[in-house]
Amino acid sequence: AGQFELLAEGLSKWQHARQRIVLACSRPEQTVSALQGRRLLNVHPLNGEGSPDIAPGRVSVGELRLSGGFKLPSADLVVLTENEVYGWQKIRRGKSKKFRPGFSVTTLTDLEIGDHVVHVSHGIAKYTGTCRQTVGGIEREYLTLQYAGEDRIYVPVTQMDRIQKYVGGDGKAPAIHALQSARWSQTKKRVRRSAALLARELLKLYRAREDGAGHAFSPDSPWLAEMEASFRFEETPDQYLAAQDVKADMQRPTAMDRLICGDVGFGKTEVAIRGAFKAVLDGKQVAVLVPTTVLAQQHVNTFRERLGAYPVTIEVLSRFRSAPEQQRIVEGLKGGTVDIIIGTHRLLNSDMAFKDLGLVVIDEEQRFGVRQKERLKHLRTTVDVLTLTATPIPRTMHMALSAIRDISVINDPPAGRLPIRTAVQEYDDEVVRQAVLRELERGGQVYYVHNRVRSIRHIAAHVQQLVPQARIAVGHGQLEEDQLEHAMMAFYAHDFDVLVCTTIVESGLDIPNVNTIIVDDANRLGLAQLYQLRGRVGRSDRQAYAYLLYRYPDRMTPAAEARLEALAEFTELGSGFKIAMRDLEIRGAGNLLGPEQSGHLEAVGLEMYLTMLGEAVRTLKGEEPVAVEDEPTVDLPVEAVIPGTYVPDERQRISLYRRLAAVKSIEELEAVAEELRDRFGAPPEPVVALVRLVRLKLACREVGIEAIAPQAGKVVVRLRKTHRLSVRERDQLAQIYRPSGVMRSDRGVRRLPRATFEALEISFAYDPATPERTFEAMDDLTGVLANRSTAPAGRASQRTKTPAALAG
Repeated sequence: AGQFELLAEGLSKWQHARQRIVLACSRPEQTVSALQGRRLLNVHPLNGEGSPDIAPGRVSVGELRLSGGFKLPSADLVVLTENEVYGWQKIRRGKSKKFRPGFSVTTLTDLEIGDHVVHVSHGIAKYTGTCRQTVGGIEREYLTLQYAGEDRIYVPVTQMDRIQKYVGGDGKAPAIHALQSARWSQTKKRVRRSAALLARELLKLYRAREDGAGHAFSPDSPWLAEMEASFRFEETPDQYLAAQDVKADMQRPTAMDRLICGDVGFGKTEVAIRGAFKAVLDGKQVAVLVPTTVLAQQHVNTFRERLGAYPVTIEVLSRFRSAPEQQRIVEGLKGGTVDIIIGTHRLLNSDMAFKDLGLVVIDEEQRFGVRQKERLKHLRTTVDVLTLTATPIPRTMHMALSAIRDISVINDPPAGRLPIRTAVQEYDDEVVRQAVLRELERGGQVYYVHNRVRSIRHIAAHVQQLVPQARIAVGHGQLEEDQLEHAMMAFYAHDFDVLVCTTIVESGLDIPNVNTIIVDDANRLGLAQLYQLRGRVGRSDRQAYAYLLYRYPDRMTPAAEARLEALAEFTELGSGFKIAMRDLEIRGAGNLLGPEQSGHLEAVGLEMYLTMLGEAVRTLKGEEPVAVEDEPTVDLPVEAVIPGTYVPDERQRISLYRRLAAVKSIEELEAVAEELRDRFGAPPEPVVALVRLVRLKLACREVGIEAIAPQAGKVVVRLRKTHRLSVRERDQLAQIYRPSGVMRSDRGVRRLPRATFEALEISFAYDPATPERTFEAMDDLTGVLANRSTAPAGRASQRTKTPAALAG
């Protein structure tokens, strides 16, 4: 606050002296708001065209990249940067890789030959690969699904949205279904009834929250704008949007329940700090719940650093505090003298009482036990709740998808962040020695994780023998409180080079100087746990290394092997979602929806069950969901494939097919098309046709077309029963599509395929030599149908045109 007071005073003096003042910063709107809150007049954003001129007595605030400020007396000009305001230059993140809109939070990892899959119409099968077939002179690519006996079906890649990778309850292989059997349809009916019952239970919580009288927080204050503007890093777009989402939720009169998903080190804590400060400025208290004492200490340091300039009392309640200190803090919470409390599950004890609790922040909810989660469930109906997670757990995934819980994803990595180089191999003394020496030579530090307290001292002594010059500390949860605190803080201060520790560092100190982690007996740890441990390094712009070591490979279980393979495979930044889904594939979904649902989940697979649950929730909320089985199928006789010459890798092609099939909007389609051109170059005609087919499918969903398919030399369009053509509409279409095949419209006179019209079926003659005419016919038909449906007139008629990203 003092910095902005001094700034406002200085600017006011320059204004009175009729100076022209320019303030260069990364987020002008925050700075303008903060200065106006200090009652500084004549402050304007410098937005370029149409903005006020830089004039005497005016403060112009703009997003300008300057290394430092300067004065130009001859022009009465003063230019200031963040360097002069804060004493440091804001760290800019540069261009970051955006979250791909086509990637759903439930998209499973890529299909492998031999995987079990679920076809929404035919049930569980085994995926045996792709093949190309020529039908009617047109080459197409298909997925081959093997059913019981010798039965198999070929699914066009354009219909990949009808296939889901199977994830069951216990990770075991399911029984393959037989085609031409009533078993699958009966199973779906049974599971749908179960999903509807669960949806009702979930909605009770949702409605209790919506109907409850929550606190509507005030709009952003000048102090909040100041605090946000003082952030040393330039926010990534996702991080900024997540913070805006949280603040908007808090201003609603109902209790917030938002999940922030972001990979390790992607800036979730800053979002929480902004929400917490907003609550405190309204006179409310904030509880920050963390799974470990080490993380509690880390958070209290971060919160105090960010809010130190403001009259906010921040305390930490953990076993690092003495009994008298804990009692003082508890009394302070009751009396209202403590604004923000950070602690472990101790905060959920029955003796904890707040004068006016307004916000609860939960870091890594899946780390808490059943009893604590029940207490949290109760809190969600009474106060605003913000949950942070680096690896989404299945329950939060489906809650988000079911529109019961709001979700924000931070998927932009910080600037300069490099993927962690990961080695998975059998334990070797020389590997350990070289890894430690390499880190020490560049002045860095090392985590050595050994998760057995009984032998941890022996391991530390062995590492000391391997690297005699290394200063080694030991840390684990069974140490006396002051001993553990001393070890952690001494390592933080670089009094030690290597910390030999248990998984207590999994959610531990954020130390940018630690860029090598060695995990001993890595095969004994869970996948999410290993991912969190690896995320302890690589917190700066230095290259980081992770060594996941195992002993006795012949004794390793298949599940342990799969976990280590996943860590070796997913090394790119932002892998949290893929890790979570791979963990499900290995362990199975278990009882994540309760034991009474596990059998139903096993019968149809996780993704199908979550889809049905989402449909049930939307139905109960009065919305009209489209079941996966009801999605339109579009099968035009045109060559619409991704050639191997364009994308040689089959797994990449399958992944792209899946993303295209899952597209739900024109914006998503444009994003995927842009990525295709960016990654693989100008697309050939078959790829352009494939994208046009996806556009056509989007149009079909809007105007009530159930299916488009070739049939006996024609293209047959089937309408849904709810969208049947009236006699008058058929006459109108017959007038547009003349018997001669010549169409007159606002696009001129064009020759189109001959057409016949029934109440639920429209047939077009098809000439394989002129596929463009077929696309044009579909353009015009969807345009006509759009004009008689709820869709905006003419909107669908633009659907099959070549996307801008692929044109040219």
